[in-house]
Formats: sequence, C-alpha cells, structure tokens
Amino acid sequence: MSTFAELVTSRKAWIERELKPWCARASLSQLKLAEQEWLDIAGKVDPETTLWSWAWSRFADLVNADLARIDEAHQVTVTLKGGRTFTGFPDARQSRKGTLVLVCKNATNPQLYEDQGPFSLDDVEQVQRS
Repeated sequence: MSTFAELVTSRKAWIERELKPWCARASLSQLKLAEQEWLDIAGKVDPETTLWSWAWSRFADLVNADLARIDEAHQVTVTLKGGRTFTGFPDARQSRKGTLVLVCKNATNPQLYEDQGPFSLDDVEQVQRS
C-alpha cells in the first residue's frame, strides 16, 4: 500500500471480511473482551451500533441493518437453547451488551405487557419474526 486511500480501502475490507463475521459468531465472553479494546480494534465507533449489532445479526430477523440496532418494530419469537420460547417485541433500550429483553403479553391477562429476559446471546438458539 502506497497511498492513504489504499490503506482506507484495505481497512474497510478487513472490517467487512473479518471483523463483522467474527462478531456474528463469537461467544458473549469473547465479545465482552473485544468491547474493552473496541476503539483500538474498530476505531472511533459506538460498540452498540457496531460490535453488538453485528453480534445480534446472526439472527437476521432481530436486527435492522439500516439502523444498526435491534429492531423494535416487529414481534419476534425467541427460542432458547433449552427449547423454551418467548414471543414479544424486542426492547433495544434494555437489551444491552449481549442480552435481549422482550416486551411480551402477560400470560394471564393479555391486556397487560411484561418484560421477559434478559436472555444471553449465548442462550438464544433462534429468532423469527412472528
């Protein structure tokens, strides 16, 4: 690389080819380690809209790529690795650092809503729009 433009192009390619895919498959403990060094790894970008958005992107129905965040606009069904399922709307404000909180209808009174979770990224098996 002999020019700054080539360096920038190389860095952008590394982020797309290496960093984003790593985030989409890394364990929660590894992601938390990466977050501590995120400014050195990814540059001056917010970990919520990069690291954590890329990590949750392993569940395509959960993340709005244009907003780079958990999508609250669609109801989803979350299946945990133990087989339990929860259906509700993701709460992006409460879903932080590898945990997911859903706002779900109350089982005994469907007029009321309650939070379910937080669910660890490592415990989530599948997320599907309902």
